[in-house]
Amino acid sequence: MIENRSLVYDKAYPFAIRIVKAFEFLKEQKKEYVLSKQLLRSGTSIGANIIEANGAISDDDFSAKMSIAYKECLETKYWLSLLKDTGYIDENTYESMYKQADEIGKMLFAILRKTRINKRKISQKK
Repeated sequence: MIENRSLVYDKAYPFAIRIVKAFEFLKEQKKEYVLSKQLLRSGTSIGANIIEANGAISDDDFSAKMSIAYKECLETKYWLSLLKDTGYIDENTYESMYKQADEIGKMLFAILRKTRINKRKISQKK
């Protein structure tokens, strides 16, 4: 079990498992290796960066890791769209996975926004 978990991590981890399974399906059943590898890389990186952020040594480090997680989430949504539009995944799979990624992305964006607002408040007090 991983310590320092958060709600966004608890959403990102099962999503990463789903990404791994999608990668295996695309590789084995669809014989697709390039796009699926990109999806695997970005989709599993979201949770990895969140867990790194939770162990950050400074507020700037936390913000940087969460920012990377957010960007990886955006990239994952891109690969999902591309896989759908090229016929490698069906509409239902796309909608479901995209919705999960979008939810995680919104949570990450809210965290980044709050982090930056708090940083501004602190710097204004100085």
